Amino acid sequence: MPKGGGAGFLDYPMSKEALKLMLGLPKGSLEEATLQLFAKAGFPVAKSSRSYRPSFDDPTLDGRFIRAQEVARYVEHGFFDCGLTGQDWVQENAADVVQVCELIYSRASAQKSRWVLCVPEDSPVKTAKDLAGKRVATELVETTRRWFRTQGVECEVEFSWGATEVKVPELADAIVDITETGSSIKANKLRIVAQLLETTTVLVANKAAWANPAKRAKIEQIVLMLQGALAAQHMVGLKFNLPKAKLEAVAAALPALRNPTVSPLSNPQWIAVETIIDARQAREFIPTLKAAGAEGIVEYPINKLVY
Repeated sequence: MPKGGGAGFLDYPMSKEALKLMLGLPKGSLEEATLQLFAKAGFPVAKSSRSYRPSFDDPTLDGRFIRAQEVARYVEHGFFDCGLTGQDWVQENAADVVQVCELIYSRASAQKSRWVLCVPEDSPVKTAKDLAGKRVATELVETTRRWFRTQGVECEVEFSWGATEVKVPELADAIVDITETGSSIKANKLRIVAQLLETTTVLVANKAAWANPAKRAKIEQIVLMLQGALAAQHMVGLKFNLPKAKLEAVAAALPALRNPTVSPLSNPQWIAVETIIDARQAREFIPTLKAAGAEGIVEYPINKLVY
């Protein structure tokens, strides 16, 4: 989130009578992951299977589900005050919007996606220059054309309506497609020649809405909660009782315990300790704590973590 200049959301409360914040939510591959993220952030979204209009329990919110490819354009034009889309589509549309923050989540993994230039495994193409005069299919047409120009390569870049990976070699000599893990590339017997760009989900805002103190405050509230939900995604809370004399040794052994919350117990020789750790480390930490004399060890999930 941009630093400085933003109003605290409590300074500009929005009522039912105030202008609603209109959200653009991505329909398609990101839709389910977005619904789960908003619910965890405290903004549950309800919708019927055939509806493009979400229902919020927050009376200051309204919105629509549309393709991520279109969100940035509608945000720029002011139909949406803010929306979730990919950095790639902001760039593709040359949208004049405020990029408020990155939100690294997707349908398959918690990592950035990549747009890559691919050819069949047995293709003689080794570099982009080998595609001079050839045909390349992609959904990301303008970005791909600009990239080939930077490589000094003249080729035909055509729009693909989907299922891009099946178009080589019969319908195109190469493709530019998006991948998260690379598994679909391998499954379709393709080989990556080059990476054009990395991309992730971003929340973008209309410039006029961002300049409106009440709307900006609401956007920042939503961002805070979404980022808190993402930060908590792989974290758990851990609390336990420990002999006071063992705290220093345990903290040295477990780096996550550098800043635990320590509380006294009725027995002055014992303390209660509470901290947050990576969920993937719990299986190593808990046995170590038990061996150090900890008792009453409790691991619990957390919804949000705000730093």
